[in-house]
Amino acid sequence: MVNIVIMRHGEAQPLQADDQQRALTGQGRLEVQQMASWLAAAYPAFDYLWVSPYLRTRQTAAIMLEAQAACRLEVIPQLVPDGQALQIKDQLDLLLAEQPDARVLLVSHMPLVSFLVEAFTDAGRTPIFTTAALCCIDYRTARGGKLLEQMSPLDLSLVRS
Repeated sequence: MVNIVIMRHGEAQPLQADDQQRALTGQGRLEVQQMASWLAAAYPAFDYLWVSPYLRTRQTAAIMLEAQAACRLEVIPQLVPDGQALQIKDQLDLLLAEQPDARVLLVSHMPLVSFLVEAFTDAGRTPIFTTAALCCIDYRTARGGKLLEQMSPLDLSLVRS
């Protein structure tokens, strides 16, 4: 059962002085809409959506929320590009100790998303995420996790053609 999905934000404006205020491009919004539709069709709704405080991730989360029923949005200050994956894992372990069946969608940045996959699955497993890509994980605090699926907008375009 997939209970954790780790997602990178959609394509954003080019790097600028204030990285935190970079917005999604039109292409980025389209990528996220595609992934939101796919995720909603592939898996049951999520209970929580944890998101970085950066603008592009909050915009990504807003689009993802449109496809999720009754999902609770929480801005997690540690979900920034240079955040610590084990710190996020500890936070999620606390949530799952209280709510073992909780399903969580995390929206963040490279390189943190890669390190999160490693923290929730196997040492050495740090996939590269294209924009709006996501990894679906079956995770239990007692036994660890298993990466079940990795999907990106490019993968969806190949499946549909």
